[in-house]
Amino acid sequence: MVKAVVGEESQLKLAENRLSKSGLPSQIGLVIGNIGWKLDRGFIFDLIPTPANDEGEAACSIVGGVKDDRKKASKGKDSSALFIDKDWLAEHARQVGRMLLGGMKVVGIYVWTNESSFKNSTITLCQAAKAVAEAAPLLEVDWDERLLVHIGYSPLRWTCRNCSLASNITSGSLRLCDLKMGKILGTRQAFRCTYDFDLRLPICRGSSSKKLDDILHHGISIHGKELKGAKALINGKLANEDEQFDLGGVHDVEFLLPFTEDKYLEVCSQKEVIGLLVFSGSVCSYAYSNSKEPASQALADIKEDIIKSLRSRLDIMCDDADRKSDSKDDITEESSNQILSGSSVLQLDLQLQRKDCSLSFPRRVFLPWLADTFLCDYIQASESVEVLEDHFAELMSIEFPNISSKILEPEAEAPALVSTTTKSFHEVSTPYSLLPKSDDSLSKKNRGATSLGSDQISIGSAGFNFMMPVLVLAVSIVVGVVVFVVRSS
Repeated sequence: MVKAVVGEESQLKLAENRLSKSGLPSQIGLVIGNIGWKLDRGFIFDLIPTPANDEGEAACSIVGGVKDDRKKASKGKDSSALFIDKDWLAEHARQVGRMLLGGMKVVGIYVWTNESSFKNSTITLCQAAKAVAEAAPLLEVDWDERLLVHIGYSPLRWTCRNCSLASNITSGSLRLCDLKMGKILGTRQAFRCTYDFDLRLPICRGSSSKKLDDILHHGISIHGKELKGAKALINGKLANEDEQFDLGGVHDVEFLLPFTEDKYLEVCSQKEVIGLLVFSGSVCSYAYSNSKEPASQALADIKEDIIKSLRSRLDIMCDDADRKSDSKDDITEESSNQILSGSSVLQLDLQLQRKDCSLSFPRRVFLPWLADTFLCDYIQASESVEVLEDHFAELMSIEFPNISSKILEPEAEAPALVSTTTKSFHEVSTPYSLLPKSDDSLSKKNRGATSLGSDQISIGSAGFNFMMPVLVLAVSIVVGVVVFVVRSS
């Protein structure tokens, strides 16, 4: 349980002024911050209001209040309570969670309401906090609580509580913790990493994972476990995980993955392997940690951010495929026999496919936020950075006069690669650097597709060319026989 919480004074005061001038009887939103496990305290960076839903209705409202003052006086209490659209609040948390970098998380919810409505809605608020926790989980931390910040009016007062996420939520699930205000964003250390990855995932006949998105989700999870144990260089030197860094500048991180046997190449000889997914590219990642925390925390945050970014891109593609497809029957046999590209590929049963196909994942871009920190968003190959302005303003309630000039694009756009010819299984299972190089245009496109930010997927059908091994074996036998005969004579 978090016993003390420190909030960024400048942002909490801005939120207080905004709410006081709004005239709203109630409002709910997300608490963005972090939990310093080494320091045993929580940090609040900002409060983000949840926007109105598609019908223009607020995510929180007061219902059931006593309108007759005399009746209220006779009963001695106010029966008003909060109605919260938990599904809409959770969707807001899911999308905002994708935009947060390492060391920044959705750590809870806040509510602006009067004292009586708050006291009559403790169970409802805990259920809302639980919905947010499920929509924006903390990947590497087993923390079964979230923060609940209450800004009450008449009189104006701030309180912070720990909200238990236990299945049997009761009114006793809320426990007070100490809330203070200070300047914390200026003490955050920035760490940056450009991480190159090359995942080769076999497609096995009869496997329970048949669709591309299922195989990729599994592959990313496995790679996350491998990355978790990787050593790191910070500013070109082997990291001392207990080291603390002075304020100022951005610290560059490079991960050193251990050399391991290529299990995918080993499994290529098995008959049940019918294809291979090649998922490669680069991820630009940032993480922010408290200056009093050791380097180990920053490294853990940036590793988590890399894996979360890969998952977020895949989730965005899956969401896009769901929006474009009214039903699973939209992908006909005729269309699947054509050259495949786009998010529809994610819905295909790969065990039934015999065509090569490709898919470009969204690029990650960085948008300025608070005190020289950044948030991120993702754009498709057909989109420009201008589309992020409305999206950013809606989700984060922040507007920039000229946002395009402030966006960082370290992941360069790469063209999608579509192969119209079936490659041998040996070609797709061998790293590109080991294959013969060619100067033709297709080879140049292949090399370009592995540049920064080119999350490319290629699917090759299985099939060995046995002619060459058979000829080599036959020649070896003949030479052996001739040598044996000559020696015997």
